[in-house]
Amino acid sequence: MGKRRLEDAIKQVDYPIEVTYRCFELDPASGTDIKENIYESLAKKFGMSIAQAKANTQHMVQMAKEAGLNYQMDTLILTNTFDAHRLTMFAKKHGLMKEMAERILRAHFIESKHIGHHETLAELAAEVGLNKEAVEKMLASDEMADEVRADERTAQQYRITGVPFFLINKKYALTGAQPTEVFVQALRKVISEEIVVLNNDDGMSCDENGCEIPKK
Repeated sequence: MGKRRLEDAIKQVDYPIEVTYRCFELDPASGTDIKENIYESLAKKFGMSIAQAKANTQHMVQMAKEAGLNYQMDTLILTNTFDAHRLTMFAKKHGLMKEMAERILRAHFIESKHIGHHETLAELAAEVGLNKEAVEKMLASDEMADEVRADERTAQQYRITGVPFFLINKKYALTGAQPTEVFVQALRKVISEEIVVLNNDDGMSCDENGCEIPKK
């Protein structure tokens, strides 16, 4: 939902902005097949009751609904996401990282698919236009593992401990599902700092609105 609000903010500022996805695991030590459901996992991790975990999760579900997303937390399947991240990096090589990341997220949060299984990931990859056999071969190897680890090391350098996390121009950070207005304010601040006024011998001046040569 944070990504959806960021996209809305980008439309509002009307300025060319490139969004890059990065890899991050909340629990790198988790297994592929986890018996606990999301409520049991949250209760154990944060020392709360199942009822409290459900209440907190429902708040997130409501925010997602406001962003047009229908999260299915009751049937969400917990799993290790390392291979899913490897797949997004593989997709990046083929210019489909955004499409692959969004498809995996939809499969996980909305469709209750097991994104830790290679068969599921290969099917999702084929849906966005990747070669299924090539993806299966990649997942059966260690390919793209170094790329994922590199992103995770970068996250450690920035002391990132949770998601969603948005780093803008390597200077400003936003955490959590912030309102669209917060993204708009942050983007406008960065844009204003990036604007450089140039002057040449003809007196031409350039800013975010373009260039103008004064009349003589």
